[in-house]
Amino acid sequence: MRTILKGVEPRSLTEHRAKTHSDYDNYTDKDGLRGALEREQRGLCCYCMSRIRPDGKSMKIEHWQSQARYPDRQLNYANLLGACLGGEGQPARRQHCDTKKGDKDLKWNPANPDHHIQNRVRYEPDGSVRADDKDFDEQIDDVLNLNLPVLKNKRKAILDSVLDGWKRQKARIGGPVPRQHLIQKREEYASGIGELEPFCQIAVWWLDQRLKRLPA
Repeated sequence: MRTILKGVEPRSLTEHRAKTHSDYDNYTDKDGLRGALEREQRGLCCYCMSRIRPDGKSMKIEHWQSQARYPDRQLNYANLLGACLGGEGQPARRQHCDTKKGDKDLKWNPANPDHHIQNRVRYEPDGSVRADDKDFDEQIDDVLNLNLPVLKNKRKAILDSVLDGWKRQKARIGGPVPRQHLIQKREEYASGIGELEPFCQIAVWWLDQRLKRLPA
């Protein structure tokens, strides 16, 4: 997971919320809402970081605090995220992200900057995502199912690519990879504008770990 910087909510949501008897079900501009969420998340699912597109066939509008348990939050833009379909229609063991989560709560919200989600997770060499916080670590598995083999494998592929590039660079120069090179690679994965590469955060995390070991 990576921190999501929330932008300005769609005008249609602001106007709808001001109406009498407004709720999420009778909000008609869900396509516009999907577009806003997809853009601010730079094309990535809020939880697993797979690719999402702003349409109902490849993306869900996720309520971080569910409509069923928190009806007063159903039109709160800070509570709304873009999630992948998460194996919708598959057996429960193959579901993940919002589809697996349902009405359950999560301890940390990727769209709340005060939660610092990027600093709460780490990645293992096999592509697993883990947390030092025991409760959240359990939620990663039991609520979001983010260590489903297919997701682990995709994260591992990104990690392997970064590692291979680092090893090649190290061999080419015959010594430690310069700090500036690692910073440049990190920028390629995390910065710029537009869409990010799916599962890119594992690369950003690994590069950050390497940078911490080098003198400033």
